[in-house]
Amino acid sequence: MVSYLSPNADEGVKRRILDYLGVGSVEELYVDVPSEILLKEPPDIGRGMNHIELERLVDSLLPKPPRLIFTGGGVADHYVPPLVDEIASRQEFYTSYTPYQPELSQGMLQALFEYQSLMAELLGMEVVNASLYDYGSALGEAGRFSMRVTRRRKIVIASSVNPERKAVLRTYLDPLNAEIVEAPMDRESGCISLDHLRPLIDDSTAMVYIEMPNFYGIIEEGAEDVFELAHSKGAIAAAGVDPLLAALIKPPGELGADLVVGEGQHLGSPMSFGGPSLGIFAIRMDMRFVRQLPGRLIGMTKTQEGLYRGYCMVLQTREQHIRKEEATSNITTSSSLMAVRAAIYITLLGPEGLRKLAEKIAYNTAYLRKRLSELDSFSVPFKGAAFKELAVSSSVPWERVNSHLLSRGVLGGFIVSRFFPEMDMGMNISLFSTTEKHGKSEIDELINLMREVS
Repeated sequence: MVSYLSPNADEGVKRRILDYLGVGSVEELYVDVPSEILLKEPPDIGRGMNHIELERLVDSLLPKPPRLIFTGGGVADHYVPPLVDEIASRQEFYTSYTPYQPELSQGMLQALFEYQSLMAELLGMEVVNASLYDYGSALGEAGRFSMRVTRRRKIVIASSVNPERKAVLRTYLDPLNAEIVEAPMDRESGCISLDHLRPLIDDSTAMVYIEMPNFYGIIEEGAEDVFELAHSKGAIAAAGVDPLLAALIKPPGELGADLVVGEGQHLGSPMSFGGPSLGIFAIRMDMRFVRQLPGRLIGMTKTQEGLYRGYCMVLQTREQHIRKEEATSNITTSSSLMAVRAAIYITLLGPEGLRKLAEKIAYNTAYLRKRLSELDSFSVPFKGAAFKELAVSSSVPWERVNSHLLSRGVLGGFIVSRFFPEMDMGMNISLFSTTEKHGKSEIDELINLMREVS
């Protein structure tokens, strides 16, 4: 009997296939391949193996995974409580799609409503949508949102914004003929320069945007002043935030932000080679804003007789539904499963847990900065307060440093000049990150290894 799952060497089957193809032999299929590179005999790959033996062989050939991850500039290595997996793997949640018949899925709608409510409280904002794709798409939508609301076309962003998100923003706004202007940062503090920012904001400005922390890990200490400048010209004050930072400092809503975007992947989801992600989009309660909100908004309601609580989709701006040509966004698949995971994570930790977690990261960042200052060949170029990420300059080639670290099972810094030379500014910068997964001994080990290549 011939298996339909295994390689088929049955001569009768081969003959029928060759006849169907109209060729006389298997070799005739390869007449276009030069004969000198065709093998005359099957390659010697040894004896056949069972699954266990094959796994053992592959494991022996693969490089060992790193023990410690300090690489910055992107997804950081956070701890995910096993209970998040346990709850999120329930079949009611295990879909990445917001249902097309949403009211039939009351449990999913309630979970997304809880996500919106928890995120709004964390960020100090009043309205949060049911999620977007990622941080970058949320920023792109923010740019288009601000242009629709203000009917202006100028976007002012800090030069210290993550360059990948800058590129996404430009892609989103290019068809609208928007003008994107970058405000320089202060080279000493790493924060945006208010003196340079002030003349860039005028009556044509739709949005002023900063990030906390910015690409170099620096917290914008003058965020309230930036938002006041935006408001003074009728522009939307927007911030990109790490939601964990909002558990430690005054949240962006209290700082005066009208619009907040961010990444929520690290709230209960694994790194997964960079994705999937969770785009956060939040606004203050203003019906001019709400009507222009991209994505979907889940609301709570009651049955007709008022006896039972229920959930429904109260806003959806996609073109294929009722908005048609008046759609304000073409976002289709939201990151619903990631949003549910974030809701579970935030609920498990609670306000105190989130604050302790953020404090641990802040302490680690400060300790890493202190220990780096002891090394002769390395320095931290910016004096501003940092959170989770730290820009480090080196007089030693970073390739050499990272190679040494990797040989000891440690992933080193992200070399900025390799991908974004304009962000390096000639300072030979690598971005390091530290999270709650690091203790004092792990940071000490990193420093000791870096000292060996100083």
